[in-house]
Amino acid sequence: MLWNKKDINPEKVRELAVRFGIDLLPASIFVRRGITDFEKLKFYLEDDIQYLHNPFLFDEMEDIIDRIKQAALEGEMVKIFGDRDVDGITSTVMIFQAMQEIGIEAEWNLPQGDAPYGLTMAAIDDFADKNGSLLITVDCGISNYNEIEYAAERGIDTIVIDHHNSPEKLPPAFGIINPKMEDCPYPFMHLAGCGVVSKVIWALRFSQLDLYNQEFCLMNIRPGNESIILDAVKIKNLVPGDRISETLAPGMINPENTRLVDFLKSQIIVYDAEPQKRMLQKVFGKNTDINLIDAAPEIWKVFPSLDGKSLLKMRDGSRMVKYSYKAPDELDVFLNLFTTFIIKKEPKLSALYEKDLDLVALGTIADLMPLEDENRIIVKKGMKELLSTGRDGLRSLLAAQNLLSKTLSTTDIGWQLTPLINATGRMGVPSVAVELLLSKDADEINRLTADILSLNKQRKKLGEEIWTKVMPSAKRSYQDMNAKVVLVADKAMNRGITGIIASRLAHFFGVPAIAVSIMDDKAVGSVRSAMGINVKDFISGASDLFIDYGGHDFAAGFSIELSNFAAFTARIEQLAPKLKGADTEEASINIDAELPVTYLNPDLIKTVEMFEPYGEGNSPLVFLCRGVLIENMEPMGKSEQKHLRILFNTGKYKWPSVYWNASERANRDFSKNDKVDIVFRLGRNYFMNKESLQLTILDMKK
Repeated sequence: MLWNKKDINPEKVRELAVRFGIDLLPASIFVRRGITDFEKLKFYLEDDIQYLHNPFLFDEMEDIIDRIKQAALEGEMVKIFGDRDVDGITSTVMIFQAMQEIGIEAEWNLPQGDAPYGLTMAAIDDFADKNGSLLITVDCGISNYNEIEYAAERGIDTIVIDHHNSPEKLPPAFGIINPKMEDCPYPFMHLAGCGVVSKVIWALRFSQLDLYNQEFCLMNIRPGNESIILDAVKIKNLVPGDRISETLAPGMINPENTRLVDFLKSQIIVYDAEPQKRMLQKVFGKNTDINLIDAAPEIWKVFPSLDGKSLLKMRDGSRMVKYSYKAPDELDVFLNLFTTFIIKKEPKLSALYEKDLDLVALGTIADLMPLEDENRIIVKKGMKELLSTGRDGLRSLLAAQNLLSKTLSTTDIGWQLTPLINATGRMGVPSVAVELLLSKDADEINRLTADILSLNKQRKKLGEEIWTKVMPSAKRSYQDMNAKVVLVADKAMNRGITGIIASRLAHFFGVPAIAVSIMDDKAVGSVRSAMGINVKDFISGASDLFIDYGGHDFAAGFSIELSNFAAFTARIEQLAPKLKGADTEEASINIDAELPVTYLNPDLIKTVEMFEPYGEGNSPLVFLCRGVLIENMEPMGKSEQKHLRILFNTGKYKWPSVYWNASERANRDFSKNDKVDIVFRLGRNYFMNKESLQLTILDMKK
């Protein structure tokens, strides 16, 4: 295996270390990973929800919130339609509970059994027959043009809350919230479906405040050279709008002749009103009466440590200065302070919102969303919420997996918790998971937890059986498609496990994989990526054959009439040569930092945890350390002893380590008492309720 360690500029490392007050080691890792933009760094170094993007940056958010509030006011029937995976299940639970908060007793529906992905005509007919009038789709809907058009014909408004890639022709919904729509002004496009839902819920809670849809003017006045400088910005729903900066000389100006007139029509909020009034009167005369609302006393109640501090003094000690390429002025500080004050003051926007993040973290991790930008804060906060979650059903699942008493990692969530929830959808009964997450009855929770554990066992058994069955055809397909794509199809493959099989095939062969369930009259398939190939674009080359299709860049799905399946297979064979082939070069690994042996000490875990959460787009840190002594080494494994348990001695510390699938290298490439160079990851190990640090060896050379 090749070890790659990118050269970096030491001056850039020192600059980051000094500016952000971090050690040289994490600073060097940031530079080596190319994370040097201040805005990106913010999401690694901060974990407060004040750094999340404002939901009202979505174009249609206000319209959608008003429509939901109208439904509550008029007692309309509301239906929530979600997807059957973890993202869809958590989205459904969250929006259902949000409807309950405002007095709407909504009904919810997810695809059961062999029902197709997304909204169906049957679901619409059922809702219309009950005189339903508002349909909300979560984690689906963006590709349901015909169904949403039909809903409108039946007198139903549809709100689409989704995150899948949008088609060229958007559905005729009442409103759509989807960060992946073309020209969407929301600054981050990779939210999970449940992440988008959480934004709608935050906006819905904000709409219950007097501030909702009211335009205010934040103003700050500061002295200039024989003049004053007046800075002002309009805000609505905490989103800044038009901004002005005027230099005004005493006795030389008429407000009517400035751009101030438009701003002065709004309610004006200032910080520390008295000196602001004096400066205004100095310019416009003592009889000038401009009504100023002083926010300072209320801000000081929420943040007592700021009592009496000026905006200028706050700026000098503000964290926002670190993340700004140009020094923020006092109005910037006031805008940031006012926004933070409103969020912290209102529990609905802070504490209550954070309680929802346990589910948002689950859906984000399960849907393999990139852990960058605000997803980092969402998942970081969400994983903390999981440890103390108030959802009894979720606590029951955590207890069943022995996860209640440990510091959770994204690996724990992705390998031990989300597969349980996913199993319900894969086995055709996602409603079981929704009921568990909503339940408050202890007996029901115990029963549903047992059902989910049983469903997961069935899912594993089906997966192993079909994996063994399709491997011969997978190998033939890999050869027939010139190592570009793998395609398998089988009547015995449950449609619920096509995604799992496609993922395993993509990992096994290192190329995009398609797994298809052959049903009575149609075929339903899942596609998974390898080598960074956009598989949704790839299968779109056969879109004329599909009943429907959709998904993400790296995971997609489709359904097709059985009569068209042979044509689909032929089309894939035609499209496959256009894909980049599998990498046949020697495997390589990127090193984040080379450490002297003295750095291999328990404090290293602080650097590791600074970069958490790990996941899609943010792989765990990889270190290199040279000349480490193997003190002991023994094989390990249940049936076959394919792995190694190694104890390294660095002099002051001894490090227990595991090296997977490496037993054949023992006493051939290295032996006990050898000094070796190791490439490894550092993490926490839990055994018999005891926590310890452990190295996972990725490669080793004598």
